[in-house]
Amino acid sequence: MNRVDHIGIAVKSIDERITYYTETLGLQLLKIEEVPSQHVRVAFIDAGNVKLELLEPTSEESAIYQHIEKRGEGIQHIAFGVTGIRERMQELREKGIRILSEEPKPGAGGAEVAFLHPKDSFGVLYELCEKVNKGDE
Repeated sequence: MNRVDHIGIAVKSIDERITYYTETLGLQLLKIEEVPSQHVRVAFIDAGNVKLELLEPTSEESAIYQHIEKRGEGIQHIAFGVTGIRERMQELREKGIRILSEEPKPGAGGAEVAFLHPKDSFGVLYELCEKVNKGDE
């Protein structure tokens, strides 16, 4: 794990929440994009030493939709920036950590992502995040 890349925050509506982050907290909105494979709309916010990733579900199939239904809005995951995501996934599997997918999936900002099973991480959903296009986001 190289660093904390971002903190994912589940929200019902980016449009309704963005002013809190930009106007109230004074943080900079970097961009908004849709990630069809994850059924989410994502807003990247620069919080200085880490990015915040607001996640809005675009369908009921979204893990974010299910998160909001169960737990409400709020922190959904913490993402670690990694290099060699497939190797990191294998290392963690060898240590008994379950990964929620066999292979990395396309994520926001041109990244490849994989999630660790929260039951193996004491209730915290961690994401491995490898930036494929370093200039994105």
